[in-house]
Amino acid sequence: MIKNSEKLSSKGNAKGRKIVLDIIEYALEQVNSYNLVRDLIEFQGDLRIDSLVYNPDEINNIFVVGGGKQVTFAAAALEDVLGDIISEGVVVEKRGWGRKTQRIRVIEGGHPIPDIGSINGAEEIIRIANKADRNDLVIVCVTGGCTSLTALPPKGITLEETAEVFDLLLRSGAPIQDVNIVRKHLSQLGGGKLSMLIDPAETIGLIAVDEVAGLPWGPTVPDTTTFLDAIQILTKYDLWNVVPRSIRTCFERADPLQETPKADDFDRRDVRVHNLVFAENGMLCRAAERRASELGLSASILSTSIEGEAKDVGAFLASTAKEVEKNTGPSKPPCLLVAGGETTVTITGDHGEGGRNQELALAAALKIVGSRRTVIASIGTDGIDGTSDIAGGLVDGYTLEEAKNSGLDLFEYLKRHDSSSAFRKLGDAIYTDNTGTNLMDLMLVYVGEQNQ
Repeated sequence: MIKNSEKLSSKGNAKGRKIVLDIIEYALEQVNSYNLVRDLIEFQGDLRIDSLVYNPDEINNIFVVGGGKQVTFAAAALEDVLGDIISEGVVVEKRGWGRKTQRIRVIEGGHPIPDIGSINGAEEIIRIANKADRNDLVIVCVTGGCTSLTALPPKGITLEETAEVFDLLLRSGAPIQDVNIVRKHLSQLGGGKLSMLIDPAETIGLIAVDEVAGLPWGPTVPDTTTFLDAIQILTKYDLWNVVPRSIRTCFERADPLQETPKADDFDRRDVRVHNLVFAENGMLCRAAERRASELGLSASILSTSIEGEAKDVGAFLASTAKEVEKNTGPSKPPCLLVAGGETTVTITGDHGEGGRNQELALAAALKIVGSRRTVIASIGTDGIDGTSDIAGGLVDGYTLEEAKNSGLDLFEYLKRHDSSSAFRKLGDAIYTDNTGTNLMDLMLVYVGEQNQ
């Protein structure tokens, strides 16, 4: 899955690098959406989806819809199990990513900024939702990125205005849960609206949780936030007076018909929806911990809900590694410390190209200079970090020395949020094929033995 493992493990702390790359590869394979969805569904006479059981003779149509990065892996699993009993389907995948499907149509959209493909995909999902009747079943696949990839703004707001707000939020440094409060109030599908459109048909949401809160989310889940919350988020990050007027008008009007549905709304209409989590970041972290133990390392999970500025988290992980080297940290070397979650990068002024995982790793490299025992990696589990084609970065105690010998000022690259340029020049950028998953980020800290 990691396309440049051999090059990445051929320098610096080669032993530690090989171990870290091995663990990343294993962990990603264990949370592949295709395999996890296949394991969840059985069709032998009855149709079983987790604990739900259906008699296919009592279902008129089965529809499959969805969106998100690597969502096509979940869709392909449904195709392989259900075959031609799928009446129709459409999922929206990040442009240029994912895998091919046979029966379920794939529309490519924009991420992290929505584009016309996102609009087209959302409209097709709505078309299928509107044709579903009481005796039909609609399976909704939701992975990280669904909000952008199925962005269809309310009437009166253009795609360009929506894209502008998405971009402003991404640059603001706001955590993803705050970002999504605004984004789902700019969507005709988000925050449970899709389940309301599907009603009176029955909905099954198959959800890969990619938010630090660890809770089911997306277009099939009733919302707990309001337009007022969205206004407060934009105000908190000094964006309220910057976003287009049409969006301020929409949020201030707070039309009840455009508000996201709440649990009470589902109950009043007796909406039949079952939201099943088939993947979450804890599964990924536990897989990494398990593989480290198999390799004879002392392994522990620091957190599955890491948040904060990427550079600050990178410095924290590096500091933790130093404590381990001094035998005063949370584990005894040789060991692996595992963390999962999603950091942020606040961008102001001129900047280069990068992503939160690369920025984290670059900041860590500046703090472990001279160590001959520590390797740190951070990777976006979907294989995409920021707007680059890089999945993440790998550093060790030799990285800063190598940069100086090549005439690279890593402090300046970090200051300009230009981590991608630094990692490309260093040859420490991690590149992957389609990972088949999207469960936030994986951060690994390896500390070898004293004589390594």
